[in-house]
Amino acid sequence: QVQLVESGGGLVQAGGSLRLSCAASGRSFSNYVMAWFRQAPGKEREFVGRIMWSGGSTAYADSVRGRFTISRDIAKNTVYLQMNSLNPEDTGVYSCTCGVHGSGYTYWGQGTQVTVST
Repeated sequence: QVQLVESGGGLVQAGGSLRLSCAASGRSFSNYVMAWFRQAPGKEREFVGRIMWSGGSTAYADSVRGRFTISRDIAKNTVYLQMNSLNPEDTGVYSCTCGVHGSGYTYWGQGTQVTVST
């Protein structure tokens, strides 16, 4: 059973930084894509970025490119989302997800709240 557990959310002032973690367990993720999504109040869930577990290639949404960085620690089975230069529009529940490459996202974490104040 795959489990994804996020941590690291909280309240931060505009311009600040946060690092989210996603601890993954339950199987080998060698052919998986790991991703972060977020959902702001009253809005649809949106893609933030993703990383290939093997090779580590990344891709980002235009709204976060250059400010957010996704990385993974294979030994710890953990994916990170480093968020810099945060602004209030980044507020939302951030969720970690994963799935077999090319097959969509199958497993989801419970999410962690990020609130950016002015």
